Amino acid sequence: MTRIIADISVSLDGFVTGPDPGPENGLGTGGEALHTWAFSDDPDDRRYLREGTARSGAVVLGRRLFDVVDGPNGWDDKTGYGAGEVGRPAFVVVTNSPPESVRLTDLDWTFVTTGLPDAVTAARERAEAASSAGGNDLDVVLMGGGATIGSALDAGLVDTLTLHLMPVVLSAGTPLFTGGAPRTLVRRSVTPTSTATHLTYDLL
Repeated sequence: MTRIIADISVSLDGFVTGPDPGPENGLGTGGEALHTWAFSDDPDDRRYLREGTARSGAVVLGRRLFDVVDGPNGWDDKTGYGAGEVGRPAFVVVTNSPPESVRLTDLDWTFVTTGLPDAVTAARERAEAASSAGGNDLDVVLMGGGATIGSALDAGLVDTLTLHLMPVVLSAGTPLFTGGAPRTLVRRSVTPTSTATHLTYDLL
């Protein structure tokens, strides 16, 4: 069964970027510290990254994050999806207007202009097709940014929330949680590593 999984790194004070994020500084000032776990040698960190990439049948991201990863300082052969783990899922971008061109033409991009629910539906269809073709269960991963995941949580579109909690206080930046209706979460797993604490919750 295809699940909708929101998966994101977050600081102790709830930020998913540092201050002043933008196309030339996607993670904001100091935000790189949020993702050091993805490049660590800790075996549990590597397992989380490997398993997360392997389960990705399709990935949803917002336009601002797309502009960062497809920008001149964005993903390359070493820092693409999964931080170097093998994985080429379909990518679905929520946007008001598709870009005129794409730098990362070797990836499968779909641009949805009719809102986040439609983007999640499109990604689910892609993940289910990939599941059927490969004979295994694959999921939709919401990789961000923070506003996209926050909106998905508020809209009740998320089945599972995975947080990679980093021991850093950013004090400002892009917050993950900005209000909205309360949600009940059931803890599935907590795995501390040498760099992060990986938390997984099912949403009711």
